Amino acid sequence: MDLSTTYLGMKLPHPLMPGASPLVDDLDTVRKLEDAGAAAIVMHSLFEEQIVREQVAAFVHTESHGYSFAEALSYFPSTEAFALGPDEYLDQIRRIKQAVDVPVIASLNGYTLGGWLDHARLMEQAGANALELNVYQVATDLEEDARTLEDRSIQMVEAVRSGVRIPVAVKLSPFYTALAHFTRRLDDAGADGLVLFNRFYQPDIDAEELQVRRTLHLSTSSELPLRLRWLAILSGKLRSSLAVSGGVHSVDDVVQAVMSGAHAVQVVSALLKLGPSYLADLRQRLAVWLEEHEYHSLRQMQGSMNLEACPDPRVYERANYMLTLQGWRGSD
Repeated sequence: MDLSTTYLGMKLPHPLMPGASPLVDDLDTVRKLEDAGAAAIVMHSLFEEQIVREQVAAFVHTESHGYSFAEALSYFPSTEAFALGPDEYLDQIRRIKQAVDVPVIASLNGYTLGGWLDHARLMEQAGANALELNVYQVATDLEEDARTLEDRSIQMVEAVRSGVRIPVAVKLSPFYTALAHFTRRLDDAGADGLVLFNRFYQPDIDAEELQVRRTLHLSTSSELPLRLRWLAILSGKLRSSLAVSGGVHSVDDVVQAVMSGAHAVQVVSALLKLGPSYLADLRQRLAVWLEEHEYHSLRQMQGSMNLEACPDPRVYERANYMLTLQGWRGSD
């Protein structure tokens, strides 16, 4: 069965790959992911705050009056909070490239314009085959409108795109006023791919201790429909490749994502729970599913359930919205 796909201009044997996660911090695990058939290795993010902290620290130690700016470091997370600092991250790219033969996709995560974006070029020089730019930001400023926020993200993409020759994918959240229009702007700005979607981590509150609890909940398949919806809306409308991230746990999830238009399927939570070998299981089940349903290739199925043929997606969305609400009957 031909499971091949093209993502970010790279021809891959199939769409399945680990998404950004701590799995890449251990080379033995990376090798296991390759053994399980990973089409590519996606690294977790290097954060803007890490790079800026290093830059501030370097300034403090090189300026004669650097001690007067030492308090600036307190605004950034401690270096101990991260497994890999900026230099270690670049070294890890080199080590992974030496350890495996599949493409390596590095990741930058930030939300402002600045010199930290130059790190994209260093990642390319370290051997990264592609880059995910994760524009993670929560719009909390009451004075900042949607256009200003989007313009800043566009400028970030343009800055990275102008500095590297490797493909650049943009990892998005679903919380934009006009997401479809924004993806068109990203496409025009030179983004080679879009990853749908980032997961915002919701805090819990310890009411007794009056503290915020940082709690990481792994995804479930219940998170996938939001991604399917936007894959189907965008598929066939953009030059950019489309990847799904979040909520992929079963072969049925993979099939739905590809039918909706995904060129790549990123898996994280299922691998964290079941181990790297589960990727091989998903690949085998995908091949069996396609054969049982008389498909000749993955490409034959890709985008077959998108909204490209729908004359007015807005009417389609409204109709399904109304029918879903009216159709609920509850349990007996």
